[in-house]
Amino acid sequence: MSTGLPQREANPELPERVTIYEVGPRDGLQNEKTVVPAMVKVEFIRRLAAAGLETIETTSFVPPAWVPQLADATEVLSALGEEGLGLRRPVLVPNQRGLDNALAAGVGAIAIFGSATETFARKNLNRSVAESIEMFAPVVQRARESGLWVRAYVSMCFGDPWEGPVPIDQVVDVSVRLMDLGADQLSLGDTIGVGTTGHVSRLLDALDTRGVGADRIGVHFHDTYGQALANTMTALRHGVTVVDASTGGLGGCPYAKSATGNLATEDLVWALDGAGVRTGVDLAALVETSTWMAGHLGRPSPSRVVKALAGGG
Repeated sequence: MSTGLPQREANPELPERVTIYEVGPRDGLQNEKTVVPAMVKVEFIRRLAAAGLETIETTSFVPPAWVPQLADATEVLSALGEEGLGLRRPVLVPNQRGLDNALAAGVGAIAIFGSATETFARKNLNRSVAESIEMFAPVVQRARESGLWVRAYVSMCFGDPWEGPVPIDQVVDVSVRLMDLGADQLSLGDTIGVGTTGHVSRLLDALDTRGVGADRIGVHFHDTYGQALANTMTALRHGVTVVDASTGGLGGCPYAKSATGNLATEDLVWALDGAGVRTGVDLAALVETSTWMAGHLGRPSPSRVVKALAGGG
């Protein structure tokens, strides 16, 4: 296996350091048809941490009927022990019952998952956008009262497979309402990967105008149309310093045909290393982890960097 690194040429337009919010164990695995054993997930999370990823979203407390792949959330967190807790190990919760389970497990951070569009809110949460925000209000309040850190995801920010283009003002309105509940961080999701750089710039500018600055935003791009890395670099030039990514490019969207999943963490690290941006991540260790997980899933990693450095994953 090659352990090559890019030539570093500092880019003054980019932040000095970027926090990678690793979503592989949760968002990456949730749509996998091959059921991954709990202890493999535990080893995956440990390997990611050992590679230098500080923030790792470990699992989700959603009903098993919704996401069978993550029905073992309690088992995974129990096996991780202290490694799976704290502000750097968020779990996704859909409602009050999910929060109850998260609190019982002793987690220190949660994420809620909203939608910028009515159709996806209905399909994903069986509620309107307004009803979903109403559902999240007591979840966020209780979480904050319990000392938890809270992230708010907004999906379909750049396009919706049923509704088509999503007006920027609509995305901003939902985002502001979620942040007003008391969330610490907003994650903007390009759920079907249709966003482009100009769209990213306009949305970030509009959010800033409404009081949600880049210092409270993370970006979450899918690579369906090959735009995830370009969109991410645009967001970084706007002052964003938190980027969601999935090791090995795991994940996808069931509503976008031929979706290739999340932005691969390795591809992001390669680009940032080359630009002189610190991430704290050991790329060789990460590639090794992706190759290991690809073996468990029975298919090669779609990450271009993994293919280049590990001969195909």
